[in-house]
Amino acid sequence: MRGYPVDRVHHEVAFLGRNVHWTLAELLDLDHAQRRRWVREVGDLVDTTREED
Repeated sequence: MRGYPVDRVHHEVAFLGRNVHWTLAELLDLDHAQRRRWVREVGDLVDTTREED
């Protein structure tokens, strides 16, 4: 996590934890690039789901 703003990491972890229910350990085990990729992918799915409602 070194070099990344702590607030950004907290946001990513909270977003993924809420939406995919991964544990904190699982989320922190991802490197930043992996976590950002999952945030984008899950975010796209969440947006798509909202559009369908």
